[in-house]
Amino acid sequence: MRDILVDLYRHQEWADAELWRACETQPNALADKPLWERLHHIHLVQQAFLVIVRGDDIRTFKFSKPDDYAVPADLKADARGYHADAHRFLSESDEQALERTIAVPWFQKPQLVLPVGQALLQAALHSQYHRGQNATRLRELGATPPLTDYIFWLWKGKAAAQWT
Repeated sequence: MRDILVDLYRHQEWADAELWRACETQPNALADKPLWERLHHIHLVQQAFLVIVRGDDIRTFKFSKPDDYAVPADLKADARGYHADAHRFLSESDEQALERTIAVPWFQKPQLVLPVGQALLQAALHSQYHRGQNATRLRELGATPPLTDYIFWLWKGKAAAQWT
């Protein structure tokens, strides 16, 4: 599971960077409310899942809003910081750490308890889902969205993220 997650999180960073670069080259894309709100949501959920899998207190996590970011570069910087933290967490985790169970605090009655590895898998899949929605929105805005499929990343030789 660990090796798969390491690959998925390397892909996640690459795909996030591809989406950011596409948004930055399309005039007004980052000013588009649906696209901006989803972009914020992607990164907020990524960060929240990392908080709970690390065992940090979710009550100390700031659940930001899209309007909390004065400029898109601030959200992008947070996203890049998240990816560095996620890679560090995975590099320090072994299979036993990924099997440790956690409670997902936003699922109550019944409470959802699952292994850290499955929580990380959910976060990666959730990000891919919303990147697809933003790709559709970019097309609606007249842009050509980036290809961010996992298989495309594999075909590109597991390319490193290019944030600029």
